[in-house]
Amino acid sequence: MEQKNFIGRRKTSTARLYIQPGSGEFVVNKRPLDEYFCTQAHRNIAKLPLDVTESDGQFDILVNVSGGGITGQSGAIQHALARALDDHNEEWHDVLKAHDLLTRDDRMVERKKYGQPGARKKFQFSKR
Repeated sequence: MEQKNFIGRRKTSTARLYIQPGSGEFVVNKRPLDEYFCTQAHRNIAKLPLDVTESDGQFDILVNVSGGGITGQSGAIQHALARALDDHNEEWHDVLKAHDLLTRDDRMVERKKYGQPGARKKFQFSKR
């Protein structure tokens, strides 16, 4: 089976994921997953599709991720990995769908409006 390319997105982050059967190596931007994500929470988010399908250690995964912060990047990796596993084994589709891993989270940061200090915040009103 040749290496396939899958895209995942979250906030302003984009992850390109390459997956192939192997020993369970997980590399993000040429660094091991544990080294790239400092916190266990972000590692868990990125590896959730593997845990849900009980396929941890069966695939070698190489990810190039860019844009945004670590939360968006871990979410983008999760989305790309779920798509890759769905493509690899059709029996996992229902499990991934039930955990809402195949749907792209389309929430984005609201833009700042002119005449205001932020997206929603207003300057203090002064009657006199």
